[in-house]
Amino acid sequence: MTARTIAVVTAGLSQPSSTRLLAERLAEATRAALAVDEVGVEVIELRDLAIDVTNTMLTGFPSPRLREVIDTVTRADALIAVTPVFTASYSGLFKSFFDVLDNDALDGKPVLLGATGGTERHSLVLDFALRPLFAYLRATPVATGVYAASSDWGSVSATGALQQRVERAAGELAALVSAAPEAKPEDEFTSVPFEQLLAGN
Repeated sequence: MTARTIAVVTAGLSQPSSTRLLAERLAEATRAALAVDEVGVEVIELRDLAIDVTNTMLTGFPSPRLREVIDTVTRADALIAVTPVFTASYSGLFKSFFDVLDNDALDGKPVLLGATGGTERHSLVLDFALRPLFAYLRATPVATGVYAASSDWGSVSATGALQQRVERAAGELAALVSAAPEAKPEDEFTSVPFEQLLAGN
């Protein structure tokens, strides 16, 4: 099999952030679960694109840098999307980025959903905020979402339980990617001479 590509969108606001840490764990576990010759992983930090995203919402025209990021997400074989939880939902920056995508950009794309927060009581954000968003975008989220509270990073046993969830979700994403047909390069197409088209009428 040829290379597969995974786009990783992380909306953490601090550096370092637990959101980025969770995103990296999910990406590494997915890379390990994919039985392919090569896996390309592109990590996108939305905090670095906040001004570009805002300007695009105001003007409707993405900057060259944001257009490149949008193309990366659109062309990837799979997406890992991780957000911090604010006021019981995804962050505004996270939502704004997906608002500026074309309506069909994620159509049928396998997606692994992740979120981070201070306490376990925010874990329902996966099912009551993130899944409806990606269902609207017609993406294909895997069954297992991964939520990491502050306590998940605090002890060996908690970290081990988190890693089990990470590996389960990554395995589900890898299975979807492996089952999907490989993307055809945009410049690879079959040209039919005009005379042949006329002869067929």
